[in-house]
Amino acid sequence: MRFIWALLAIGLAAAAPARMSAEPIDAFIATELPISGAPGIAYAVVEGGEIVSGARGEVLIGSGRPVTPDTPFLIGSISKSFTAMAVMQLVEAGTVDLNAPVSQYLDVFKGRPSGAITLRQLLSHTSGFSTRQGNDIDFDRSPGGDELQRQVARIAQWRPAHAPDARWQYSNANYQILGAVIEAVSGQDYASYVEARILEPIGMEDSFVSVGARHDSMAVGHQPWFGSKRPFRDNRTNRANASAGGVVSTASDMALYLATMMNGRDDVINVQSKTAMLRPASTASPYYGFGWSIDANTGDAYHSGLTPGIETLAVLSPAEGRAVIILVNANSGMGFGENVGLFSGVSARAFGRDGEDDGDRWGPKSLFLTFALLPVLFVIGAIVAWFRRSGLRAKSGVFGTFSLWFPLLMTLALAWVSVWLIPQMFGVSIGTLALYSPDLALLLAATAVTGVLWAVFRLGVFYSGKASPGRPTAA
Repeated sequence: MRFIWALLAIGLAAAAPARMSAEPIDAFIATELPISGAPGIAYAVVEGGEIVSGARGEVLIGSGRPVTPDTPFLIGSISKSFTAMAVMQLVEAGTVDLNAPVSQYLDVFKGRPSGAITLRQLLSHTSGFSTRQGNDIDFDRSPGGDELQRQVARIAQWRPAHAPDARWQYSNANYQILGAVIEAVSGQDYASYVEARILEPIGMEDSFVSVGARHDSMAVGHQPWFGSKRPFRDNRTNRANASAGGVVSTASDMALYLATMMNGRDDVINVQSKTAMLRPASTASPYYGFGWSIDANTGDAYHSGLTPGIETLAVLSPAEGRAVIILVNANSGMGFGENVGLFSGVSARAFGRDGEDDGDRWGPKSLFLTFALLPVLFVIGAIVAWFRRSGLRAKSGVFGTFSLWFPLLMTLALAWVSVWLIPQMFGVSIGTLALYSPDLALLLAATAVTGVLWAVFRLGVFYSGKASPGRPTAA
């Protein structure tokens, strides 16, 4: 789920035509933004050191407050590239070694199964921690300034789902651990370090790192709700996840950051470190560097961000010296009210290409409509079972018993698919899925509940009508 928008950017490194212009992007957004239903969007394009930016829509739907290129957005997992940059600074200073075990820097990992995981494996998502482990949100949210350390102490007690370097699997846990390493080695909290050593030197004046406070200046996120969008007004940020997804930035500031990654100069980090971040980290990680996904065919780097109510995408092509950042204050719907066309269209035009029509995407629409229809059908089925109870109660024999009990087995299986398997495909629990797609999560839960209740109701109707000793059968 987290890479759905980033994958749209693969292959955008074709030779770009003339100098960039905001007009094609702005014209496209004017048409596509209402189709997506997203309240607002901000973007910036970098080419040869020049920056073109734009924005459209509202910070909060119905508020009249316009989104601008200087509106702060929670950029989500694009934050991982900042964490990777901070680690590379420490490598350059000689205070950390990428091939050293994490237990060398964090005592909570000493004697643990995960203690031998190296910083390189954490940076490249080859540590063995799974996506589901990384999406765990059941952490201690009480303030105190040590939220990240408390979360990492929890992670240290986990057994990784896989052996290190056995497979690549994206996990927020990796970058939460790296944030704790930065704090332990630097003697500063993660937010202070990144703001002082990265954001300020680059000139990202409107950017900051989340520390658990509310920020009224930030774009308000919106969640999909049956084809529309509704506000997710909780703008509180969380220190525990800051190093994995807690940087807050603007389109204008992110353009400066992307330009820094491509300028070919030694500055916040040296050129060798930038190159290392933007190439495959190892044979176990052929499509991910340090904080960046890599297109092995073109050399492009990209990363998406997904937080409740906000979606972001950054794509950069070092070969062309061109990059784009897109910030949208809405999560995509399933088939309806999607952001797919918005992200792919802006990305294509930023790289001088005509946007391709993604079609009606009837696959996701069909899935959504199926789960919208099933609860209704189960309720109707229960009503029909009641009005035709005499025929239901007349069932007998092996076939009759099978026709009574088989629906219960099937609906239990459907419930498992709805509340576990489908969320698992996104690497989350159904509770976490509800933060990003509350309408889909509601339909999945409703399908699970109504299906089982329908099957149980049929059994209840059958057995309640069976004759008791000395009592005639009901008509």
